Amino acid sequence: MRKLYAAIAIGSAAVLALAGCGGGDNRARHDVDELVSTYGYQWEDTAAKIVNDEGAKELSYKVYAPKDGMADDYNEMKIMQTLEEQTNVSVVWDCVPQSSYDLQLMLEDHEGYDAIYHAGISVNDITYQADFGNLLCISDYLKYMPNLSAILEKRPDIKRQISCADDGKIYSLPRIEEMGLKQNPNLLFLNKKWAEKAIDANAVTGVTKDALKDGLQLNADQMEALLTYFKTHDMTGDGKTDGQYALSFIAQNWQGNQCDLFGMFGINENPDHRIVKNGKVTYTYDDEAYYDALSYIRGWVDKGLIDKYCFEQNEKQFLTNGQQGKYGAFYWWESKTVVANPDDYIVCAPLKGPQSYKGGKYANCQTVCVSNQPEIDVGELIIFADAPNVEVLLTYFDRYYAPETSAQINYGPIGVAFEEEKQNGMLVPKPVPEGKTADEFRLKNSPLGIIYLTAEQWGHTVKMEERAALRLDRLTKYATPYYNSSTSTVTVKPVPNLQFTIEEIEKLDQYTAIDTQMNNLVKFLYTSDLNETAWATFKSNVQKAGVYDVLKIYQAAYDRVK
Repeated sequence: MRKLYAAIAIGSAAVLALAGCGGGDNRARHDVDELVSTYGYQWEDTAAKIVNDEGAKELSYKVYAPKDGMADDYNEMKIMQTLEEQTNVSVVWDCVPQSSYDLQLMLEDHEGYDAIYHAGISVNDITYQADFGNLLCISDYLKYMPNLSAILEKRPDIKRQISCADDGKIYSLPRIEEMGLKQNPNLLFLNKKWAEKAIDANAVTGVTKDALKDGLQLNADQMEALLTYFKTHDMTGDGKTDGQYALSFIAQNWQGNQCDLFGMFGINENPDHRIVKNGKVTYTYDDEAYYDALSYIRGWVDKGLIDKYCFEQNEKQFLTNGQQGKYGAFYWWESKTVVANPDDYIVCAPLKGPQSYKGGKYANCQTVCVSNQPEIDVGELIIFADAPNVEVLLTYFDRYYAPETSAQINYGPIGVAFEEEKQNGMLVPKPVPEGKTADEFRLKNSPLGIIYLTAEQWGHTVKMEERAALRLDRLTKYATPYYNSSTSTVTVKPVPNLQFTIEEIEKLDQYTAIDTQMNNLVKFLYTSDLNETAWATFKSNVQKAGVYDVLKIYQAAYDRVK
């Protein structure tokens, strides 16, 4: 297999070498001494210009940048223009719609381009492309990146997650935004007014109207009673019971998904069905409670309390229904984005297990989804190995990791997204202009991408935006306290970014049938027949597909990161 990849690499390298020669003007190569003497190149003073006026005129870079459809052209963004003025480095952004972005095509032929911003390249593809010689080895140039070098020295855990397993070197620039939001991406919101109607009708026991406030504790039986009432009564006032949804979510979405429902059975589920238990990488289906959880949740689907539409809808459809006032309860991490009347919704604590199911075996279970969605995005930017004068380009991108610049790259420039004057030494977000959503305003003014914003920055450099601060407050109160199940001594963690060797990647490629089998876990909830025979067959098929061999590879990679 590796010989085949090597043959492809030779062909790819030849294509890329030709592409590098065809880049047009301003692609002459200079050694560092010449860059310093002729173009005034400097990297040590992170507040000074990187090159002189001659360098600004003679050196330029072209960066390919897939972007969101709502985002403005990066060349026109104030923050990008300010960066050019501050650094004297000329970057021409070729912005293309994200929908038309083809990473593999760009990797095969990048003629005229020096880098890809928002590359979204997987760690496995980085490893292969680095082995081919297509990507610049950034580790060899960290001397010219004082901001990133300081970060990696301070945070060796980040360095381990972005370094290739084969040679320990770095071939991409990461996005690092640590807000404590992604690890637990679900909150359960309940329509307070709908719940009051159910209580008035004596449809649910043990819940009073006075209790309907944030942090409400419900067990599975009480939630089922509420959802049943929502399903069978006209809650929207249109004289109908159809067209309204008792409980909604987006199955397998990175947030607002079905996974917290498994917490009623003490299972920390996620869309990958893979977590770390007591230091060991494992699949969630292997929990002895998993079949019971599937069976119980499937019962809610069969009763229509969870519409099968939840397993088919996309985010746009989910948000549209929410804005039309059709939800009795839903999973997301904020209410304002989903519904037009967020004040009518309260945040519930994670649901407790059913009280009578199997003799109350799961009555005290209460935990949450443990997401593998990383706060460190490894492949956010790549630079091609044949790009000229990469020292200057890397020093330019290194400025993105400075705290105030990171804030503006992430939200927009001072004076537009932030107040002109700091408060207590911190950047303070401005209110979103009337008539625009927070997302629209943000995309119009910021390219996002490579940044470094951690707890230290949120505490000393930039005040967290209102939406994020509210999410964090709610998660801190109503999700993270339930992170590890109260009924178990097992310590659960997400699977971090893992770097595999080429040998390991090639072995994993032989076990793709496991992913197909794992898809059945969601299908059991709404389409596939679920019974003990079907479950035994599933477990047998997963074992035959090589699940334990795969776990050994994951464990080796996890041990290296750990």
